Amino acid sequence: MSSNEIKISADSRSEFGKGASRRLRREGKVPAVIYGHRTDPVHIALPGHESLLALRTANALLSITIDGGTSQLALPKQVQRHPLTGFLEHVDLLIVMKGEKVTVEVPVVVLGEEKLVEGMVMSDMQTVTLEVEATNIPAQVEVDVTGFEVGQQLTIGEVTLPEGAVYPGEPEDLVLTVNVARVGEEPDEGEEAVEGGAVEGAEDEGTEDDQE
Repeated sequence: MSSNEIKISADSRSEFGKGASRRLRREGKVPAVIYGHRTDPVHIALPGHESLLALRTANALLSITIDGGTSQLALPKQVQRHPLTGFLEHVDLLIVMKGEKVTVEVPVVVLGEEKLVEGMVMSDMQTVTLEVEATNIPAQVEVDVTGFEVGQQLTIGEVTLPEGAVYPGEPEDLVLTVNVARVGEEPDEGEEAVEGGAVEGAEDEGTEDDQE
């Protein structure tokens, strides 16, 4: 077993519908379905607490054993959570094989932002799409903006991706830009007058446009 696999024991289920799902949740279990690789979908019940912990990690690689049988590797395809409690309500699992390439969304983590003197980071990519091996999915992609100046940009082609990962888009795709930091200082009276005049002028122009 790969070191990043999370082992979960599941039970097969034959009752479906909202009523059956509610009963499962009351028992501390989560209704789920596992499918893929031209196999028929199998409806299963996952242990609620273990699954909740496992799926806190994006793209968690699960090793699912159903009714004590042979384990299968799977990735969460769709996860439904209660809007208030965050508890799992239903999970779709996609069967994967070792060595198989999959496309996943990986979080982008910005390092060094606190060292920027006059700039602030505006992210164009909160996550990045990567093609990776199913058993070697990175937890995140780190980008370091230490030493960046205002106006400087970072493209995905300049980012060192995890080993074996491929970005399917263009290398010029923008990851982030360092913009001028917003300073919460109170302007003096002269600055207020200028800003007020500018706003009035903009409003006048907008009124004329509306009348056309």
